[in-house]
Amino acid sequence: MSTWPFPNLPNVATFTVRQIISGKEPILFVSHDAEDGSWQFLTNKPLDIAEAMLVGLAEMLRHDATLAEIADLPEGWQATREHKGANWQRTLSSSA
Repeated sequence: MSTWPFPNLPNVATFTVRQIISGKEPILFVSHDAEDGSWQFLTNKPLDIAEAMLVGLAEMLRHDATLAEIADLPEGWQATREHKGANWQRTLSSSA
């Protein structure tokens, strides 16, 4: 990747869970929040707050390069996929 794909800086903090960072679970849900522009990179399982982490955006992209495909996701939108390698589906967040 020759250029940075996100409108946010590489060091912006994002929300994720330990299972993703450890490689046990893939990223299947991404939210670009309307309220504050923050990013969430999650699994499709219920969130356990004890497993939550703050990780830089560049680290998330290193972890899963397909996130570049949704780097232009507008605030207030989310992207989901059935499994790692599946196409991302974009939808307006119900909370937007």
